[in-house]
Parts: sequence; structure tokens; C-alpha cells
Amino acid sequence: MINQFIDERRVPRKRTSMTIRPDYLQRAKELGINTSAAAEQGVGDAIHKAETAKWIEENREAIKTANDWVAANELPLAGKRLF
Repeated sequence: MINQFIDERRVPRKRTSMTIRPDYLQRAKELGINTSAAAEQGVGDAIHKAETAKWIEENREAIKTANDWVAANELPLAGKRLF
């Protein structure tokens, strides 16, 4: 899991190459978008999405068990709600 509390300014970067659609690159330049930062954000988002999907799959049985229990028994403090 990626640590969201790291000071991004202090994280070292690694040079890499990538391919990108030429029209995207041109529009990014015209709009002043830092393509390295945008790519990094996109990769970070993809990692988060994949980790979330993996966690859900790994915990699918426990989630179903908990949901089934609540459906059968209601939430433990449901009667104490003020709304």
C-alpha cells in the first residue's frame, strides 16, 4: 500500500520512459500540464484501484458474512439512533 503521509517533495524519483498519444502530449503542453506529475498521479490512482479490488476480493467472504449477520440481526446499536 502506498503511504499517503509521505512528503512528496522528498521522495526521490526514478527516470523512466513511456509512450503517450501525440495529441495528449500536445494538449498537455498547450495547457501547461506537467506530464511526469500527471503520469505519476495516474499510476498512483491505478495502484490504489488495484489494491482496493485485491483487498475486496481477499475479504469477500468476511464482508458477506458481516452483511448477512447485519441483515439477520440489524446493527447492534440501531435502536439507539436519534435519526
